[in-house]
Amino acid sequence: MTKPFLLVQLSDPHIGATWADGDSVAGLRAAVESVRRLPDAPDAVLMSGDLADNAADGEYELVRELLAQLGAPFYVLPGNHDHRDTLRRHFDLPGAVGTPVQYAVDLGPLRLVVLDSTRPGEDRGELDADRLSWLDTELARAPDRLTLLALHHPPVSTGIAAWDQIGLPAADRRALGDVLEGHPQVRRIVAGHVHRTMTAVLAGRGVIGVRCTYVQTRLSFNSDVIETAAEPFGVAVHALLDGERASHVQPVD
Repeated sequence: MTKPFLLVQLSDPHIGATWADGDSVAGLRAAVESVRRLPDAPDAVLMSGDLADNAADGEYELVRELLAQLGAPFYVLPGNHDHRDTLRRHFDLPGAVGTPVQYAVDLGPLRLVVLDSTRPGEDRGELDADRLSWLDTELARAPDRLTLLALHHPPVSTGIAAWDQIGLPAADRRALGDVLEGHPQVRRIVAGHVHRTMTAVLAGRGVIGVRCTYVQTRLSFNSDVIETAAEPFGVAVHALLDGERASHVQPVD
């Protein structure tokens, strides 16, 4: 039987965080061990933002050390707690100082395109004209390659006011959808930020946000604040076989 290509997605470890009841380092270690115990090893790993809570060198060094234990190539993108240039330096990422962290890589049958949705110094996200132009050009380079788009802020409304206030503006979400309309090879969009599993649709493409390895957030549509919840950690496993893809959420012990 043919084995699918497996991309494991972890998100929001917030190494160094102390603002919630939880051990950020222990959480990421547990997630890594959980992935190591999967019957099938990942072919690649994606960390979708907020690697470090304070953007300190030691925090990034620890993340890199733990991800290396998975024995697969790993790729990262910035979250609202990350510092672009510090992240770029520790993970050998392309781009000039101060610019968005954006790149594309070919992973076997899949092309991964990383889009920077952060607004430095703020929790909310942003997709300005320059970033969307970069994305349009980058996608045009490989129109026949099945593509997964990754960014930190989910490009959809969550329905939770507290999260939507620090998400991507509606105009930016619509503009991203307009770009994607011209690139049917983008079949899935993955994100982090919301510290829980959620799915949605943008421009006909499935969107999935994954659980955090630090603390989860409570599902509450009537609260003006973000609340944490004692819920299991989780990672996503994106499987690609014969041009079809499925995303699984795997709990962390």
